[in-house]
Amino acid sequence: MLLPRTLLACCLSLSFSGVAAPAGDLPLMPWPQNVVQPAGGGALALTPQLTLHISGDHLAGAEARWRARISRQTGWPLLPASAASDHATIQVQIAQAVDPLPQPDSDESYHLEVNSSGVLLKAATRFGAMRGMETLLQLIENNENGTVIPFVSIDDKPRFPWRGVLIDSARHFLPVETLKRQIDGIAAARMNVFHWHLTDDQGWRFASSHYPQLQERASDGLYYTRQQMRDVVQYATQRGVRVVPEIDLPGHASAIAVAMPELMSAPGPYAMERGWGVFKPLLDPGNEAVFRFIDTLIGEVAAIFPDPYIHIGGDEVDPTQWNASPAIRQFMRDRGLHDAHALQAWFNQRVEKILAAHQRRMIGWDEVYHPDLPKSTLIQSWQGQDALGEVIKHDFRGILSTGFYLDQPQTAAYHYRNEPWPQGLNGEDRIAPGEQTQSWQFTMPRLKGSALQGSFTLVNGKNGWRGFIDFNGKARRMVQAIRWLSPNQLTFSVDTWMGPFQPVVTLTGEKLTGYMQVGNVRYPGEGHKLPQVPAGIAPSLPTPEQLDNNLLGGEAALWAENVNSRVIDTRLWPRAFVVAERLWSAKDVTDSDNMYQRLSAVDRWSTVSVGLQQHQQAEVQMMRLANSCDITPLRVFADVLEPAQYYTRQHLKFQAGHYDWFEPLNRLADVLPAESEAVRLLDKQVDALIANRGNRAAAAAIRRQLQRWQSNSDVVMPLILSNYQLKPLQQQARQVAQLSRMGLDLVSALEQNQAYGAGEVAQMRAQLDAAAQVQDETVLALVRPMEKLLRASR
Repeated sequence: MLLPRTLLACCLSLSFSGVAAPAGDLPLMPWPQNVVQPAGGGALALTPQLTLHISGDHLAGAEARWRARISRQTGWPLLPASAASDHATIQVQIAQAVDPLPQPDSDESYHLEVNSSGVLLKAATRFGAMRGMETLLQLIENNENGTVIPFVSIDDKPRFPWRGVLIDSARHFLPVETLKRQIDGIAAARMNVFHWHLTDDQGWRFASSHYPQLQERASDGLYYTRQQMRDVVQYATQRGVRVVPEIDLPGHASAIAVAMPELMSAPGPYAMERGWGVFKPLLDPGNEAVFRFIDTLIGEVAAIFPDPYIHIGGDEVDPTQWNASPAIRQFMRDRGLHDAHALQAWFNQRVEKILAAHQRRMIGWDEVYHPDLPKSTLIQSWQGQDALGEVIKHDFRGILSTGFYLDQPQTAAYHYRNEPWPQGLNGEDRIAPGEQTQSWQFTMPRLKGSALQGSFTLVNGKNGWRGFIDFNGKARRMVQAIRWLSPNQLTFSVDTWMGPFQPVVTLTGEKLTGYMQVGNVRYPGEGHKLPQVPAGIAPSLPTPEQLDNNLLGGEAALWAENVNSRVIDTRLWPRAFVVAERLWSAKDVTDSDNMYQRLSAVDRWSTVSVGLQQHQQAEVQMMRLANSCDITPLRVFADVLEPAQYYTRQHLKFQAGHYDWFEPLNRLADVLPAESEAVRLLDKQVDALIANRGNRAAAAAIRRQLQRWQSNSDVVMPLILSNYQLKPLQQQARQVAQLSRMGLDLVSALEQNQAYGAGEVAQMRAQLDAAAQVQDETVLALVRPMEKLLRASR
């Protein structure tokens, strides 16, 4: 069911073109290109006698599915479908019958009209009809008068043709029924690609008939039969979703090494890889048997997956085995290949010819890009917009995944701001005469891998402060929201490949100290002042024509180190709808507050109508953690927590020595939403109170929430202490009570214009700093609005 709204009562008229399409308050996601509601409002009343008629093409099973979903949304057992009629409540008219198999250029446009005569959905093809039906289903509302659809006229088509979700079945095997449910979600979000990651170091999931040793020796018995894969393809096809399989070559090949060591660049021996990370086994480019193997395997893959693309992976190739092999080094010298990258390009050229012989096109990650490959090669970028910009400038086609990694907990607003193409600086990094600058080098140690390094530059101009940041090896970015918290303490924010990046640093003389917040996690930072502004790297900006021709869209990615079938829905939904909107809707649909309002509605709708299980999976995990006790206190406690963002959880597991397949995903962190909606709403109330200290409504709302969390702390503590998997969170439960009391005092001080002394402020600051630390892979989100209240009270 949809959230209550005042749309019909307000009778708003929303009319705009597909060029500028600010979203309205209908519960639609993705937001359509063109929405018009009559000034007089109105709605079509539905009854259990509603009828549905499809003409122009035969959509096998679609009518039954759509009727079943209407039944779930309304709660009615719909009467049996009547004979085809021109007077059906819902008329679906398809102009042209086409091949049921979706293609990269399938026409997905549609027109939807709801008025007193009924519903008319017109589409050029079956694919537009499917997209339009999802929009219609989102509009069905149970209100105080009955079940209705608001009067509306919608013209719609996607902004980008490639809108996908990558799901990794290699690291953690996912049952077919689990995958089918995600395909239902992909279709409901009006996305059109299921990118199926089938092989990796930790497992081979594709049942090969010619090389059965692959699944017999390298899958732990967990793989998909040929019939199961065909079934998944058929299921997706019926919903207008393409299935693009990924078979990793030449790296991420530990599973191949276990089953067929004779194909590898080093003799082994090899064992099943249980850890997560990048590993050394590589196929041997100098062995012709490798290419016979690939030819046969691609033939098998093509026979099951009819999509024109096959993904070869191609990322994270560790060249150790190639460089250590005298035979391979001689092979490279004989062909004038100067390094491992050139050897991989040579390998990919051979693979591309094999794919072409099977009437398939190559898609691979950034590392496969090479000027000598055919322009038909599609590049999927995990390295970011600048890498993608270079690809597009050289007339290769590309799609973006950076910034859409849903296995990393990130805020919906961060994904929403993530434009698929590189953004220019518009000359804002140029220093004008008379402007003052200061540049600072910084270093941020990470829990795993090398430290993050770079510099930022502050510019004091006639319009105030502005700035830009230069991460080592990355293109320059402008920063936002520069604020001086004190005469020598500074903060700003910038979106990065890691997520939102917000330093809080103190600049004393030549020295920089403080911390860098990546997402919701604080990392220590240090640095020093630079004598001059660094040169930096300019963003790689394609021309508008190159973007139009070569940027196809993007894919959300769900890698499975921290994902299994028991938690997958909590990781993927509803955030994938945000990515879907960025790839479907007009580029200036950017209002985050409006997005969150509609996301809340689509979250509930997708649970009821689509059958997604984000709430059910979280509920079951909490029931288990609560040892069959009432989980209400745990729910209330969970509302104030977030999983540690960026790769912090993975890195903490690595430090603890259990970053591997054996790590159970059985803690509260594994089902927490990526961000706390309760804290996000509280934060907005805090902003309202700070802007107007006489805002009694905001003050009352803050008090109610803080009092709820404060009183819950004592109730949840016995539950936490009763389960060893919750015990590490006991300190956070005490801190929730402590910070709630602090917040109540701060609200009163703000209302009464009372100021705290320096000692009291320092004591509260120390409490907030302690509460901000990661505990059991979670972060206490309440720290953020409390920091705002504390700053405002000084």
